[in-house]
Amino acid sequence: MAWIKTIPFTEASEELRQALEKQRDLYPEEYDRLPDDDGSSSIVASHTLIPDALFHAFATFGTLMAPDLPLSRRQHEMIATRVSAINRCTY
Repeated sequence: MAWIKTIPFTEASEELRQALEKQRDLYPEEYDRLPDDDGSSSIVASHTLIPDALFHAFATFGTLMAPDLPLSRRQHEMIATRVSAINRCTY
């Protein structure tokens, strides 16, 4: 298994905290971290060394999942699942 250095939320700089919080604000509530989760095991954590990249990469997904778009949440999830399957991605 590959190892990627990450920065847990509890050790994040102010810049990283802001990027994480702004990105998280765009996501559906089901994606919220649990209170005891420092975020270090999520796919988002793999981007913690570059806060700007983290925000832009994951804010895109959050924006594409916005509830005011013409597709339903169910349709968005079906498309995301299909694309992941085609790309042989486990996420």
